[in-house]
Amino acid sequence: MAKRMRRPTWAKAFERGFTAMGKKAAAAGTGVLTQWMRAAAPARAAPTGAGAWLPGLVIGASGTLRFRLFRPAGVRPGEPLPLMVMLHGCSQDASRFAASTRMDRLAARKHFMVLYPEQDRLANVQGCWNWFDTDSGRAYREADLILKAIDQVCALHRADPRRVAVAGLSAGASMAALLVTRHPERFQALVMHSGIPPGTAHSALSALRAMRGRRPTAPRAATSDAMAAHWPPLLVIQGTADGVVSPENGRAATQLWADASGAKALPPRTVQRGRRYPMSVTDFKLSGRIVATLVAVEGLAHAWSGGAPRQPYSDSQGPDASGMAWAFAARQFPR
Repeated sequence: MAKRMRRPTWAKAFERGFTAMGKKAAAAGTGVLTQWMRAAAPARAAPTGAGAWLPGLVIGASGTLRFRLFRPAGVRPGEPLPLMVMLHGCSQDASRFAASTRMDRLAARKHFMVLYPEQDRLANVQGCWNWFDTDSGRAYREADLILKAIDQVCALHRADPRRVAVAGLSAGASMAALLVTRHPERFQALVMHSGIPPGTAHSALSALRAMRGRRPTAPRAATSDAMAAHWPPLLVIQGTADGVVSPENGRAATQLWADASGAKALPPRTVQRGRRYPMSVTDFKLSGRIVATLVAVEGLAHAWSGGAPRQPYSDSQGPDASGMAWAFAARQFPR
């Protein structure tokens, strides 16, 4: 029987209070999405793979950004490694996201680095990326700080700039998508887990409707030639039982990529590994090349699929999202 997770406290409170605070939100902007989010904060966890867990900091005109970098053991001097950028969701930080996704363990086996940017609680008291706040420009400034962190890791730790992928959960997935739409040439793959596609929200008010799947997604301005030349392929992982971010957003994200590139959907196929939740996989292809893939996980709520047990926003019964994300990214990297 599919495991269903209770809706987070912040999501329930957010919905109750939003109507009464509507006028105030229009003036205050981002305060709405964070004022009522009160999810429990578990203890920090150590990295789960053999390697170094390195702290870092970048400073830009818009502020500072802390990050953690996992570097696997056995890296030779001067050896460039692929880089997976992982953006956490609300009420998480770098350590908690690393613990729940176990991406470090995979990185230790597959020999790549993992960058975990961490949202400053002064920018958002619940640690959410302000992906929706494009009206004020805050979303863009946060994306630019993340890009600075990537540049620093490439310069100081020899991450290969030709082999960079970005993934995220929930608000992190939405920020990952925004980052890619601003700098598509910098990434070879985008993985959105339970996120909202770019062009769907521009303020706190519109973000609520977007989370519920009640906002249209603006079409991408890119031509099919530009998509083929610069835009990275997209993998969307979305639970069908998600009560926080409507599954409609996953379908909208893949359709956005398909429409911009002219890709066509292939018939969906059902995949199930052992006793894990089954998933419906739909590929969108153009000239034999996968432009986008939608993985709809049956019975998965608002959680990282296949994540560590007993971690918030993590469901160990789901198919391995970390493994899917890395395999998808690795197929896009130049040989």
